[in-house]
Amino acid sequence: MMTRSTHALETLGSQRVLFVMAASAEYGKKLKARIKPVMTGVGPIEAALNTGLALAELNSAGTMPDLVVSLGSAGSRSLEQAEVYQVSSVSWRDIDASPLGFQKGVTPFLDHPVETPLPTPITGVPSARLSTGSDIVTGPRYDAIDADMVDMETFAVLRACQRFDLPLLGLRGISDGAADLHHYDDWATLLHVIDEKLADALDHLEESISAGALRR
Repeated sequence: MMTRSTHALETLGSQRVLFVMAASAEYGKKLKARIKPVMTGVGPIEAALNTGLALAELNSAGTMPDLVVSLGSAGSRSLEQAEVYQVSSVSWRDIDASPLGFQKGVTPFLDHPVETPLPTPITGVPSARLSTGSDIVTGPRYDAIDADMVDMETFAVLRACQRFDLPLLGLRGISDGAADLHHYDDWATLLHVIDEKLADALDHLEESISAGALRR
């Protein structure tokens, strides 16, 4: 018997879309006027768990999305601060089973690459490579990461989407990285700007979907 889902799907063009975010601080007034995302909590464990639960509930209700969009903030030492980027690929920096002969970044006994490409259909929004992990990256820590920007959720959301054979699109606004992080405000200061730019990117995403950029 099907159950009714409590998760809201948005319709963009011809696509039913589930939006996923981590923290309420990233969910500002511009995004609130457009979407009602699944709020997973911070970090890869919370993101995988709560995205997976949401998708399982939607599957049980027979109302699966056509697309999942993970959006929020990211850190970068090289990209423009407060700019929004499409995620061109995502990797998981935490996993390292290399002492057993597995490539760093690959989960043992799973068939996934170090970097997984994601669709970047939005005209006018630049793209960048993303690394997901459980740590807040700052200062010299960036030197060890082979990616343009860092977050704590997108790879985990991807794994949940892969379980249900759903495409994932990532959008990230650069909240920090130009200077070292020392307290909460170093991360939060630009979030209101990112909120506006993410909302604008979603308008352009709808245009891209209507133009057929994401047909499967």
